[in-house]
Amino acid sequence: MPHLENFRLKVFRAVAENGSFRKAGELLYLTQSAITQQIRALEEDLGVQLLDRTGRDVEVTSAGTVLLTCVRQLDELLRRAEQEIATLGGKGGGELHLGVSTTISQYVLPRMLKEFRKEHPQVRLSVQSGNTEQIVEAVVERTVSLGLIEGPPRRREVRIEPFLEDELVLIVPNSHEWADQVSLCSHDLVGTSLLMRERGSGSRRVIESALVAVGLKLKSLDIVMELDSTEAIKSAVEAGLGVGFVSRWAIANEAQLGLLKPVPITGLIILREFTLAYPAGPEPSGPAGAFRRFALENKGARSLHPHHKTKNARRS
Repeated sequence: MPHLENFRLKVFRAVAENGSFRKAGELLYLTQSAITQQIRALEEDLGVQLLDRTGRDVEVTSAGTVLLTCVRQLDELLRRAEQEIATLGGKGGGELHLGVSTTISQYVLPRMLKEFRKEHPQVRLSVQSGNTEQIVEAVVERTVSLGLIEGPPRRREVRIEPFLEDELVLIVPNSHEWADQVSLCSHDLVGTSLLMRERGSGSRRVIESALVAVGLKLKSLDIVMELDSTEAIKSAVEAGLGVGFVSRWAIANEAQLGLLKPVPITGLIILREFTLAYPAGPEPSGPAGAFRRFALENKGARSLHPHHKTKNARRS
């Protein structure tokens, strides 16, 4: 579709940002006289001086500063409008920068992206992975278009929407003495070598809150190792270094192969929600808006584990 812009405003922005009629002309492939003509016409339309041309460099006046700010905002709004209209029209172009916490990135996102790309094959995707705090920070700084995190953030400037339910379960190797237990008592964890995610991880925060809620004191736990990924915890548990909590989404293959086993704990069910995160304010538009709508419908996630309920299924 054609660019939605006023040519004189484009010329003005080029001059104002480059501080030179010559540089603006080179950028826009226009002669200096053509640039001058456009600026004069714009100043006449507005009835104010926008640029001070008395010195060697072109300076933006106070009125010009106001206009430049508005032009930048207008350009951004028009860019978003083009992306949103392209998405609604089925073109599905544009760029989508996702910030995704570790568990979701490894076990949920691949299937979701496979289905999303079927509907939006022209969207250019990039994925930044990290723990929940890191992704929330990226959302606040707007270095990602949309975040997918484990649980609620601790930032008021971030809006969240749940899109999938998760359960954290205790896992042991099949050779462990607990592997044949029907269930454990929460106090069985006291004195047991426990493997945990690093501080800042959404998983760790949820686990600690749940343990405290059933009467366990965190100081009574023997946390022998902190690891920065679910894969690292699974490998350490399999090697017999301790037991740990991981997402049920993460152990389907190992459980099927008989390498790891989830063990229930009486009275301790650790549920959490995977959530979309974006800056407080308007809902995301363009490719980010398309992915948000896609995620809230739980497309791509339904096929991962049939025994798990999606948010939509749970409401029905």
